[in-house]
Amino acid sequence: MRSAELTKFLAVVAIIVLVCGYYITPLALSVKQGLDLQGGTHVVLEAVDTPEAKVDEDAVKRVLKIVEKRINELGLTEPLIQRQGERRIIIELPGVKDPEKAIEMIGKTALLEFQDEKGVTHLTGKDLKDAKAQIDQAKQNLVALEFSEQGGKVFGELTSKNVGKHIAILLDKQVLTNPVVNEPIMGGKAVITGNRTIEEAERLAILLRSGSLPVKVEVLETRTVGPTLGDDSKEKSTVAFAVSIAFVAVFMLLYYRMSGLVADISLLLYVMMTLFCMKMLNATLTLPGIAGIILSIGMAVDGNVLIFERFKEEIRAGKTLRSAMDAGFTKAFITIFDSNITTIFAGIILFFFGSGPVRGFAVTLCLGNVLSMFTAVTVTKFLLRLLMNAKLFKSAKAYGA
Repeated sequence: MRSAELTKFLAVVAIIVLVCGYYITPLALSVKQGLDLQGGTHVVLEAVDTPEAKVDEDAVKRVLKIVEKRINELGLTEPLIQRQGERRIIIELPGVKDPEKAIEMIGKTALLEFQDEKGVTHLTGKDLKDAKAQIDQAKQNLVALEFSEQGGKVFGELTSKNVGKHIAILLDKQVLTNPVVNEPIMGGKAVITGNRTIEEAERLAILLRSGSLPVKVEVLETRTVGPTLGDDSKEKSTVAFAVSIAFVAVFMLLYYRMSGLVADISLLLYVMMTLFCMKMLNATLTLPGIAGIILSIGMAVDGNVLIFERFKEEIRAGKTLRSAMDAGFTKAFITIFDSNITTIFAGIILFFFGSGPVRGFAVTLCLGNVLSMFTAVTVTKFLLRLLMNAKLFKSAKAYGA
């Protein structure tokens, strides 16, 4: 029975160590990284007055939503988009390799117009229902347009009255295409040709789908965070993370001996679970996020310390190893639960009222607290129970008591 329990303990420990050793590095590399770790582009936009449109509160809010929609459709990694003051918008684009194209697209007014030969505008982007990039049978890159119900009717009337004439399609007052209408086009669908690449067609489709900006915006500042600076931040954060883990592991081993060893194994599993959950949640790791993980490591160790100190008290009260261990976990649970829950509540508040890196910190802090509570209460207890049942160490001192 003792040898069976010891075999189980060693098998579980070996599995945890091997799995963590094999997967931790790939998991860490697969987690998305923020601007401060991988570099990217920092942009400041400002809404400005024009004779056609004046800037007001509603216009800035609409600009913010449209810019956010455009960036999200670009598929960029965890962009930061937030308002600054009355007219400015701050944008951070992690990992952007061609910032000029991204900035041009973000700030483009994207006013789509359909004009007859007299220059009269009959339809605008507001009449669009959808826009998609496509490649036709002739391998030509185009943007397929679908109008709203009312827009389709207007477009049908426009083409019916202009058979044999040109209808120009303009974007920000520049002609995209100026085709001749051969026959009335009913059904509310049309195409824009003239795109040299499918990427150009896709960018145009995104602009049209997101709608036109209500006011003009200007780029006040563009700052590129190069990969060198990002790598430097990454290296320093990696060192800080490794040092904190090593310090905690050595302290627990020296002070609590076998109990500390078990806690270190649980801590290793906790780190891997944290990275795995961040990967599954598609979260972005930033420097504040790493700080949140390191802080949650402290919370994980704190939970184990509470348990082991309770365990010591029960040993001094004359209980056996097994009963003292069970009592230690039971009595420490409420304290661990309360401390973690209050920290999680603080993290939730930070997430909903913060932005950018603050939210990243909140995510890793909350996630770390949940996982640290799980490993402290379940994994540590399970491993300690196996070790004590094996009766390899009969003295309470071997467990740091």
